[in-house]
Amino acid sequence: MAKPAVSRDAFRSFFALYAAKAHHDNKPEGEYRLMKLFGSSENIPDDLLDLWSARADSLGPETVSGVLCPRARDIANGSVSYDHASDFLHALLRELDQTRR
Repeated sequence: MAKPAVSRDAFRSFFALYAAKAHHDNKPEGEYRLMKLFGSSENIPDDLLDLWSARADSLGPETVSGVLCPRARDIANGSVSYDHASDFLHALLRELDQTRR
């Protein structure tokens, strides 16, 4: 099996990076929400991560970051919330599907 383009640790690091940014911006609630997703990202199913890797690889970094970064800011600002990192990832995949059309 080929190594996925996006590892679990890389995906988890995304939440940690944005949590640190929220901390720096003095947004403790945003930091909490992002750290909650960081913790739950340890339990994202492998097949979902594989799907994310394939999609990210096929669309390229500009398209992916154009969807991923605004969603993270929405979490930090409290305009959207997710109970689990898998929910976040499903929402990203849906949005990327719409971007492809």
